[in-house]
Amino acid sequence: MLYKRIRDLREDKDLTQSQMGEILSCSQRVYSNYERGELDIPTEILIKLASFHNTSVDYILNRTDKTEPYD
Repeated sequence: MLYKRIRDLREDKDLTQSQMGEILSCSQRVYSNYERGELDIPTEILIKLASFHNTSVDYILNRTDKTEPYD
């Protein structure tokens, strides 16, 4: 599964993969593998990504086009 939305969200904030790795406490290589879909994103990381980008896990997983987080 390609996680295009995490790449788009990262680029919208002008962040590098290395910076996202630091935010998520992982290496740039691991984060890059998440974006390319070479590694499944663990639930804990999905939650961190959704919180950081102020969106929902469903948006990141392409299950909805609604970018707003749930209440």
